[in-house]
Amino acid sequence: MCLLAFAYHQHPDAPLIVTSNRDEYYSRPTSAMHWWRDAPVLAGRDLQANGTWMGVTRNGRCAAITNYRDVPADGKVPARPLSRGSLVKDFLCAGDSAERWASAMRPSLGDYGAFNLLVYDGRELFYLNNYHDDEARKLEPGFYALSNSLLDSPWPKVDYARQRLRGSVERAAHIGDSEIAELLENLALQQTYAPHLLPKTGVSDEWEEILSSPFIVAPGYGTRASTVLVMYATGEVKAVERNFLAGNQSAEKHFNFSVKSG
Repeated sequence: MCLLAFAYHQHPDAPLIVTSNRDEYYSRPTSAMHWWRDAPVLAGRDLQANGTWMGVTRNGRCAAITNYRDVPADGKVPARPLSRGSLVKDFLCAGDSAERWASAMRPSLGDYGAFNLLVYDGRELFYLNNYHDDEARKLEPGFYALSNSLLDSPWPKVDYARQRLRGSVERAAHIGDSEIAELLENLALQQTYAPHLLPKTGVSDEWEEILSSPFIVAPGYGTRASTVLVMYATGEVKAVERNFLAGNQSAEKHFNFSVKSG
């Protein structure tokens, strides 16, 4: 996943609202969002490594991950033995609080490729990464956005995603179906930015520009899914996912359930 924007305790209807675009090679085998048979998880699934980029459970746990992009000068990204997507799955299936789980994971974080991870246990939201500071950070209420660098790094598409989410949420009297549709449309912007506004992450200037768009359509690579997840104060959860291939929408799925207490 390459773009996340989320509102944490910024609307009385919903303590957590997450919007995301997952960017990936078109050839990588993937299942769209669904209830897994082998775990109590609602998520898409990476069929190559068997993990996921974002998911939620019936007991109110939620997690999402992005890769950290920093390609060395020789182009050789260090190999790590474990898949980042398994972190999301492991947290969702765990019983510990977000804080305890993150603390227990610290010794093994170096076994994963560079990542940003959000974990929410229904009460507290934590952010952690394994390339800058592996100490989990408890997030305060606010609007946040994340791509392939630090949380709220000043990338144009990160600023765009956070600002559009803020505008949509602050205008909304309630977070209903029409508001969710608006949040999905916010994710659909295909716009690249001027070179002087872009980071230098080790890819070519051409790809730096391609990847600067909130919604990516490129040869062999692009946005595969746009997702909005709303966790309501009532315990209801709504998720809507749109799937794409080469910029063309192939499906839209809606999910609605209530969190089980205890």
